[in-house]
Amino acid sequence: MPDLTTTPQDPAARGGVLRSLTPWAGLLPFAAYTLLFLGVPVIAIVVGALQDPDTGAFTFANLGIATSGVYAKGFVTSIQLSIVTAVVPGIVGLLVAYAVQTSRSSVLKRAVSTASGVFANFGGVPLAFLFIATLGSSGMAVGWLKALGFDPYDHGFSLYTFTGIALVYMYFQIPMMVLVITPALEGLRPAWREAADNLGASSWQYWRIVGIPVLLPSFLGSVLLLFGSAFSAYATTQALTSGSLALTPIQIGSFLNGNVLSGQENVGKALGLGMVVIIGAVMVVYSLVQRRASRWLR
Repeated sequence: MPDLTTTPQDPAARGGVLRSLTPWAGLLPFAAYTLLFLGVPVIAIVVGALQDPDTGAFTFANLGIATSGVYAKGFVTSIQLSIVTAVVPGIVGLLVAYAVQTSRSSVLKRAVSTASGVFANFGGVPLAFLFIATLGSSGMAVGWLKALGFDPYDHGFSLYTFTGIALVYMYFQIPMMVLVITPALEGLRPAWREAADNLGASSWQYWRIVGIPVLLPSFLGSVLLLFGSAFSAYATTQALTSGSLALTPIQIGSFLNGNVLSGQENVGKALGLGMVVIIGAVMVVYSLVQRRASRWLR
């Protein structure tokens, strides 16, 4: 009988196992990063949101507080602000991207692409200071308007209200829309327009039958992406309003700074859980829309 304990392993089999594991090896760093910086915090938020801070017992009281009163108003205001600063920049960004894409100037395309990349990533306290120095009550542009006899602050405008914050968000939301919608515009093949012209279709018929159906999934996906970006923004609004505007990220920041009532230490985690649920739902819809849009980008 052969000695099975001393039989060497087949080199071909060993090589096949290594080849099958090699593609997954590249995912290990990403998986570890995701688990450490996304999975662990989400688990901590879920556990804390359902835990009594005094006894550690399971409770829904934190969720009840987080979905009522001023905290419910914070969710409503945050969603309203995110919708406004997603839809309006989405439409404006689409028009700008289309105008640039149809231009024959390669210099213009490169300049707009570079500028959009810079503006889309400019935010936080520096952006707040930029708008305060420009459109604040003593800002440069407001001073010019006052010299012309028109004070916007006497006519209901204020940089520190919902309207002012929405205006500030559009500064980086429109360039972001230009960046994310440009690949979809590039997916509109010139051959489709030529075929429509050869068949006698008008410009409106081309857009109604071909252009809009092709762009719509990408447009909706881009708007959802802008919604998520606006919904989670914190530093710019905090620097402008100092918490006077009821927004969920600012309310969570207040809990992190220790401004809590006794027995409500975990309400901030409940607010965070609410944001995770909303952003998760948005990302699921975004994934479904992008799956449909990707068929036209191949």
